[in-house]
Amino acid sequence: MRHPLTDALHEKIEPGYAELAARFFKTAPGTYGAGDQFLGIRVPAVRAVAVRDDGESDVLPLLNSPWHEERLLALLILVRRFERGDETKREEIYAFYLSQTRWINNWDLVDLSAHHIVGKWLIDRSRKPLYELARSSMLWERRIAIVSTLAFIREGELNHTFSLCRELLGDKEDLMHKACGWMLREAGKKDVMALRTFLDSCCYAMPRTMLRYAIEKFPPEVRRLWLQCKDKKIIDDK
Repeated sequence: MRHPLTDALHEKIEPGYAELAARFFKTAPGTYGAGDQFLGIRVPAVRAVAVRDDGESDVLPLLNSPWHEERLLALLILVRRFERGDETKREEIYAFYLSQTRWINNWDLVDLSAHHIVGKWLIDRSRKPLYELARSSMLWERRIAIVSTLAFIREGELNHTFSLCRELLGDKEDLMHKACGWMLREAGKKDVMALRTFLDSCCYAMPRTMLRYAIEKFPPEVRRLWLQCKDKKIIDDK
Protein backbone atom coordinates (compact mmCIF):
# COMPACT_ATOMS: atom_id res chain seq x y z
CA MET A 1 0.00 0.00 0.00
CA ARG A 2 1.49 3.31 -1.11
CA HIS A 3 1.00 6.53 0.80
CA PRO A 4 -0.59 9.38 -1.22
CA LEU A 5 2.58 11.47 -0.84
CA THR A 6 5.04 8.79 -1.97
CA ASP A 7 5.19 9.97 -5.56
CA ALA A 8 5.57 13.61 -4.50
CA LEU A 9 8.48 12.59 -2.27
CA HIS A 10 10.21 10.62 -5.01
CA GLU A 11 10.04 13.64 -7.29
CA LYS A 12 12.51 15.29 -4.87
CA ILE A 13 15.27 12.73 -5.46
CA GLU A 14 18.60 14.43 -6.14
CA PRO A 15 20.90 12.36 -8.40
CA GLY A 16 24.07 11.33 -6.62
CA TYR A 17 22.91 12.39 -3.17
CA ALA A 18 21.90 8.90 -2.01
CA GLU A 19 25.53 7.74 -2.02
CA LEU A 20 26.62 10.76 0.01
CA ALA A 21 23.82 10.24 2.52
CA ALA A 22 24.61 6.54 2.89
CA ARG A 23 28.21 7.37 3.80
CA PHE A 24 27.23 10.21 6.13
CA PHE A 25 24.76 8.05 8.05
CA LYS A 26 27.17 5.13 8.37
CA THR A 27 25.35 2.35 6.51
CA ALA A 28 28.33 0.01 6.07
CA PRO A 29 28.16 -3.41 7.77
CA GLY A 30 28.90 -3.19 11.48
CA THR A 31 28.07 0.52 11.76
CA TYR A 32 25.06 2.07 13.51
CA GLY A 33 23.10 2.60 10.26
CA ALA A 34 23.98 -0.72 8.68
CA GLY A 35 21.48 -1.67 6.00
CA ASP A 36 19.67 1.67 5.86
CA GLN A 37 18.73 2.69 2.32
CA PHE A 38 18.56 6.20 0.90
CA LEU A 39 16.64 7.61 -2.02
CA GLY A 40 18.74 10.78 -2.11
CA ILE A 41 16.43 13.52 -0.81
CA ARG A 42 17.52 16.40 1.43
CA VAL A 43 15.64 17.22 4.64
CA PRO A 44 14.18 20.56 3.45
CA ALA A 45 12.70 18.77 0.45
CA VAL A 46 11.14 16.12 2.71
CA ARG A 47 9.68 18.92 4.87
CA ALA A 48 8.20 20.52 1.77
CA VAL A 49 6.31 17.31 1.05
CA ALA A 50 5.22 16.83 4.68
CA VAL A 51 3.28 20.13 4.67
CA ARG A 52 1.03 18.61 2.01
CA ASP A 53 -0.26 15.98 4.44
CA ASP A 54 -4.06 15.67 4.46
CA GLY A 55 -4.14 14.83 8.17
CA GLU A 56 -5.98 11.56 7.62
CA SER A 57 -3.91 9.14 5.56
CA ASP A 58 -2.20 6.19 7.22
CA VAL A 59 1.51 6.92 7.74
CA LEU A 60 2.37 3.32 8.62
CA PRO A 61 3.37 2.37 5.03
CA LEU A 62 5.87 5.24 5.08
CA LEU A 63 7.15 4.53 8.58
CA ASN A 64 7.65 0.84 7.80
CA SER A 65 9.51 1.63 4.59
CA PRO A 66 13.09 0.46 3.96
CA TRP A 67 13.78 3.94 2.58
CA HIS A 68 15.17 6.40 5.11
CA GLU A 69 13.48 9.45 3.62
CA GLU A 70 10.06 7.77 3.61
CA ARG A 71 10.44 7.05 7.32
CA LEU A 72 11.52 10.66 7.86
CA LEU A 73 8.48 11.90 5.97
CA ALA A 74 6.22 9.79 8.20
CA LEU A 75 7.80 11.27 11.32
CA LEU A 76 7.58 14.86 10.09
CA ILE A 77 3.92 14.27 9.30
CA LEU A 78 3.36 12.92 12.81
CA VAL A 79 5.06 15.98 14.29
CA ARG A 80 2.76 18.29 12.31
CA ARG A 81 -0.31 16.30 13.32
CA PHE A 82 0.76 16.33 16.95
CA GLU A 83 1.23 20.11 16.92
CA ARG A 84 -2.22 20.60 15.43
CA GLY A 85 -4.05 17.87 17.31
CA ASP A 86 -6.30 17.94 20.35
CA GLU A 87 -5.46 16.02 23.53
CA THR A 88 -6.91 12.76 22.25
CA LYS A 89 -5.06 12.98 18.95
CA ARG A 90 -1.78 13.84 20.68
CA GLU A 91 -2.05 10.89 23.02
CA GLU A 92 -2.74 8.63 20.07
CA ILE A 93 0.32 9.91 18.19
CA TYR A 94 2.53 9.61 21.29
CA ALA A 95 1.49 5.99 21.84
CA PHE A 96 1.88 5.16 18.15
CA TYR A 97 5.35 6.73 18.07
CA LEU A 98 6.59 4.61 20.98
CA SER A 99 5.09 1.49 19.43
CA GLN A 100 7.17 2.01 16.28
CA THR A 101 10.64 2.74 17.66
CA ARG A 102 12.24 -0.05 15.62
CA TRP A 103 11.61 2.14 12.57
CA ILE A 104 12.94 5.33 14.18
CA ASN A 105 16.37 3.92 13.65
CA ASN A 106 18.86 6.64 12.85
CA TRP A 107 19.97 9.70 14.77
CA ASP A 108 18.30 12.25 12.50
CA LEU A 109 14.97 10.42 12.70
CA VAL A 110 15.14 10.63 16.49
CA ASP A 111 16.43 14.18 16.64
CA LEU A 112 13.77 15.62 14.32
CA SER A 113 10.86 14.03 16.13
CA ALA A 114 11.42 12.84 19.72
CA HIS A 115 11.22 16.15 21.57
CA HIS A 116 8.33 17.32 19.40
CA ILE A 117 6.20 14.29 20.29
CA VAL A 118 7.48 12.38 23.33
CA GLY A 119 8.96 15.39 25.09
CA LYS A 120 5.99 17.66 24.54
CA TRP A 121 3.49 14.98 25.58
CA LEU A 122 5.34 14.40 28.85
CA ILE A 123 5.77 18.09 29.74
CA ASP A 124 2.95 17.91 32.30
CA ARG A 125 3.09 14.18 32.95
CA SER A 126 5.21 11.55 34.66
CA ARG A 127 8.70 11.24 33.20
CA LYS A 128 8.88 7.55 34.05
CA PRO A 129 8.62 6.51 30.35
CA LEU A 130 11.89 8.33 29.62
CA TYR A 131 13.75 6.41 32.32
CA GLU A 132 12.35 3.16 30.94
CA LEU A 133 13.55 4.13 27.46
CA ALA A 134 16.95 5.12 28.85
CA ARG A 135 17.40 1.55 30.17
CA SER A 136 16.48 -0.04 26.84
CA SER A 137 18.91 -2.31 25.03
CA MET A 138 18.00 -0.43 21.84
CA LEU A 139 20.29 2.50 21.05
CA TRP A 140 17.53 4.51 19.40
CA GLU A 141 15.18 4.21 22.36
CA ARG A 142 17.93 5.47 24.65
CA ARG A 143 18.53 8.38 22.30
CA ILE A 144 14.78 9.13 22.22
CA ALA A 145 14.87 9.31 26.02
CA ILE A 146 17.55 11.98 26.27
CA VAL A 147 16.63 13.99 23.16
CA SER A 148 13.02 14.20 24.37
CA THR A 149 14.23 16.32 27.28
CA LEU A 150 14.92 19.16 24.84
CA ALA A 151 11.22 19.98 25.21
CA PHE A 152 11.74 20.37 28.97
CA ILE A 153 14.91 22.41 28.54
CA ARG A 154 13.07 24.89 26.34
CA GLU A 155 10.62 25.36 29.20
CA GLY A 156 13.49 25.94 31.64
CA GLU A 157 13.25 22.53 33.32
CA LEU A 158 16.67 20.91 33.46
CA ASN A 159 16.62 18.33 36.24
CA HIS A 160 15.55 15.37 34.11
CA THR A 161 18.20 16.13 31.52
CA PHE A 162 20.87 16.00 34.21
CA SER A 163 19.35 12.93 35.83
CA LEU A 164 19.13 10.97 32.58
CA CYS A 165 22.64 11.98 31.55
CA ARG A 166 23.89 10.71 34.90
CA GLU A 167 22.18 7.36 34.23
CA LEU A 168 23.69 7.22 30.74
CA LEU A 169 27.29 7.99 31.73
CA GLY A 170 28.28 4.38 31.20
CA ASP A 171 26.62 4.01 27.79
CA LYS A 172 29.04 2.48 25.30
CA GLU A 173 27.63 4.14 22.17
CA ASP A 174 29.31 7.24 20.79
CA LEU A 175 25.94 8.43 19.48
CA MET A 176 24.68 8.50 23.05
CA HIS A 177 27.75 10.40 24.23
CA LYS A 178 27.01 13.02 21.57
CA ALA A 179 23.30 13.18 22.37
CA CYS A 180 23.89 13.58 26.10
CA GLY A 181 26.57 16.19 25.51
CA TRP A 182 24.23 18.07 23.19
CA MET A 183 21.43 18.12 25.78
CA LEU A 184 23.87 19.21 28.50
CA ARG A 185 25.04 22.04 26.27
CA GLU A 186 21.43 23.12 25.69
CA ALA A 187 20.78 22.97 29.43
CA GLY A 188 23.84 25.14 29.98
CA LYS A 189 22.38 27.80 27.71
CA LYS A 190 19.51 28.08 30.19
CA ASP A 191 21.58 27.81 33.38
CA VAL A 192 25.34 27.65 33.04
CA MET A 193 25.84 27.27 36.80
CA ALA A 194 23.59 24.22 36.85
CA LEU A 195 25.69 22.71 34.08
CA ARG A 196 28.90 23.51 35.95
CA THR A 197 27.49 21.84 39.08
CA PHE A 198 26.70 18.72 37.04
CA LEU A 199 30.18 18.75 35.53
CA ASP A 200 31.77 19.12 38.96
CA SER A 201 30.19 15.85 40.06
CA CYS A 202 30.29 13.88 36.80
CA CYS A 203 33.16 15.23 34.70
CA TYR A 204 35.58 12.43 35.51
CA ALA A 205 33.07 9.72 34.68
CA MET A 206 31.90 11.32 31.43
CA PRO A 207 33.06 9.96 28.09
CA ARG A 208 35.34 12.55 26.53
CA THR A 209 32.95 13.14 23.60
CA MET A 210 30.08 13.86 25.99
CA LEU A 211 32.19 16.33 27.93
CA ARG A 212 33.48 18.00 24.76
CA TYR A 213 29.93 18.52 23.46
CA ALA A 214 28.70 19.74 26.85
CA ILE A 215 31.35 22.46 27.17
CA GLU A 216 31.32 23.53 23.53
CA LYS A 217 29.92 27.01 24.34
CA PHE A 218 32.43 27.71 27.12
CA PRO A 219 35.35 30.05 26.38
CA PRO A 220 38.36 28.20 24.88
CA GLU A 221 40.48 28.52 28.00
CA VAL A 222 37.66 27.13 30.17
CA ARG A 223 37.17 24.20 27.81
CA ARG A 224 40.88 23.40 28.05
CA LEU A 225 40.72 23.39 31.83
CA TRP A 226 37.77 20.98 31.92
CA LEU A 227 39.46 18.60 29.49
CA GLN A 228 42.78 18.81 31.35
CA CYS A 229 40.98 18.17 34.62
CA LYS A 230 39.38 15.02 33.22
CA ASP A 231 42.65 13.84 31.70
CA LYS A 232 44.54 14.36 34.95
CA LYS A 233 41.98 12.28 36.82
CA ILE A 234 42.33 9.47 34.30
CA ILE A 235 46.12 9.54 34.69
CA ASP A 236 45.90 9.64 38.50
CA ASP A 237 43.56 6.62 38.50
CA LYS A 238 45.95 4.44 36.50
